[in-house]
Amino acid sequence: MTTTETPAAKKLIPANIITGFLGVGKTTAITHLLKHKPAHEVWSVLVNEFGEIGIDGALLKDTNAHIREVPGGCICCVAGLPMKMALNMLIARTKPDRIIIEPTGLGHPEEIINTLTGEYYDTVLDLRATITLVDPRKLADSRYTGNATFKDQIAVADVLIANKIDLCSPHDRANFDDLVAGFAPPKQAAFAVEQGALQLAWLDYSRKAHALAHPGLHSSAKPNRLSPQRELYNAAISLPQDQDFLRRENSGQGYYSCGWMFQPAIRFDFNQLFGWMTGLPVVRAKAVMNTDQGVYMFNAEDGVLSVKPLMMDGEPELLDSRIELIDNQPLAADDLEQTLLAYRLST
Repeated sequence: MTTTETPAAKKLIPANIITGFLGVGKTTAITHLLKHKPAHEVWSVLVNEFGEIGIDGALLKDTNAHIREVPGGCICCVAGLPMKMALNMLIARTKPDRIIIEPTGLGHPEEIINTLTGEYYDTVLDLRATITLVDPRKLADSRYTGNATFKDQIAVADVLIANKIDLCSPHDRANFDDLVAGFAPPKQAAFAVEQGALQLAWLDYSRKAHALAHPGLHSSAKPNRLSPQRELYNAAISLPQDQDFLRRENSGQGYYSCGWMFQPAIRFDFNQLFGWMTGLPVVRAKAVMNTDQGVYMFNAEDGVLSVKPLMMDGEPELLDSRIELIDNQPLAADDLEQTLLAYRLST
């Protein structure tokens, strides 16, 4: 059932959390929603990434929405300050008709929900359904099913989505059906989609309270908690004009990230970059890179790489090239950097 709005509720801004574990396709799903939103509405998106070099903001920049990034750790752990400042700025500057919040795939939604329904925001936002995306292929993998954050992302869902269903076997789909059938009380809705093809109507299911297996998981152990000054720095990271590139690293919740940002004039050999990222032994890799064949998005999960051209003709309208790697083992950052730099072309 969809939300029934009272006249007072119409003054509030509808908001949704779209969550799911690393590589499940949240950014693709949000891109799909933005392409199909009502043309007269202004939507704003708050994107959070575990790594300190934000990638998703670059992937969403050509959508018809206002995008704000909070990189450098999950916003449920860096409680409040970067998240609240970014959200307040979005509300004040864009006056949105709807807000979408995309937490990092390592983020636990509970504290985000508590913040958005707490003092101040309860008079500003109408927080509706939390939508959780699941890759059914992961439901037979103990690395995911035994992960506390993965389990609570599913538990907190009002609407549960099986994404990448075109890549799933009948056994995978049966695992998802069993998962849905096992909830008591049941989820409000569950759907199966390809390529993150969410329907707008699903956003307006109401938000319900849920019993979580690990409540307060991240609030009780905030990894790499930074000072407010450093948090603000992370939320607005930029590359000095006199510096070819910078590197940033982060760790927490048993995962490690390393990211690089390059000046837009620096180009990379596409074929070498493609081959390198295809074989990278990491859980997650994302990049938006200026190459000799144009500007491309690289997206890899557990060694499976997809590539998409973003701009092919003329000078790329790119502020910088960015790449982020995430793994559940410490990353050999120096070695990775030397390999990456070897693929640079003369500018």
